[in-house]
This record gives sequence, C-alpha cells and structure tokens, in this order.
Amino acid sequence: MMLDIPLRLLRWAVHVTTCGLLVIAVIAVLGEDRVAEAVGGLALGLVYAVGPAIRWPWVRGAWLVAVTDGWMALAMVAPPFVWLALPLLFVYLDLLPLWLAMFGVTVLTSAAILAAAWHAGGVSVPLVVGPGVGAVVMTLLALVCKSLSAAGHSDRQPSQAVDA
Repeated sequence: MMLDIPLRLLRWAVHVTTCGLLVIAVIAVLGEDRVAEAVGGLALGLVYAVGPAIRWPWVRGAWLVAVTDGWMALAMVAPPFVWLALPLLFVYLDLLPLWLAMFGVTVLTSAAILAAAWHAGGVSVPLVVGPGVGAVVMTLLALVCKSLSAAGHSDRQPSQAVDA
C-alpha cells in the first residue's frame, strides 16, 4: 500500500533522530571528560538498536523497559541525555496500547521536565513548555500514523483463491 512507505520512513526518521540525539549527548559528555556517561550512552544506543529486530511482544516490552531505565539513569546524570525522551515518546506510542502509551507519555514527559529542571537548578517556563509541546506533537503524530496505518490495512481486500 502507498501508505506503508511514508509510515516506514517516519519510523526510520524517529530512529535516526534518536541516534542523532544520542551521538550529540555522547560527544557533549566526552567534551566534559565524563567517560562513564559516554559509555552509558553508547550502551543505550546498542540496546536501542536491537529494538526494531525484536518480534516477540513480551521481549519488546522488556526492551522498552531497558531503554527507558537506561534513559532515566543517563538523564539524571547528564543534561544532554534528557532530550532523548522526545523520540522515546514516539516509541511508546508505537508499541503500547493507547491507554498504556498515554500513561507512559505522561510519566516520561514529567520525568524529562523534572530532570531538566534539576540540572538547571529550578523550574522555568521553557523547561515545562518544551517537553510538553514535544509530547503533544509526538502523540498527535503517532495517532495520525496509527490511523493511516489502520485505514491502509482496512482498504486491502483479501485475495480470492481461483479454482482451476
């Protein structure tokens, strides 16, 4: 179906964005001679890279927990890792049932705001509005993708066997 290509490209764009943000964060912490955080970032990248290949739902759930835990640990020790929450939101919305994804988006966005505020030494409007707007945009984008995907799959007609 024609919709499969843009949806696949969007998923890859999320993965590329995640990798780009991760590389920026690793370079930033290396610039501060924080080797342990950089190694943690590389480890998170390796764990994240395995995700698209996982086909079993329970393993994907465990993978998402591992990626989230890794992100939380890094976000608490180094500010550049906080912004990895944005593409991670899309992953939540793509993999989880909507009710659970919305809970996860709320918790992850709140954690990103708290981590950013902690690193900044206090809460500010940009630290609340930035992740909040990012969460809304990612949520809407993921919902549109799911709707388009569902519409594309419902338009397909099952193939009919031809009796010879």
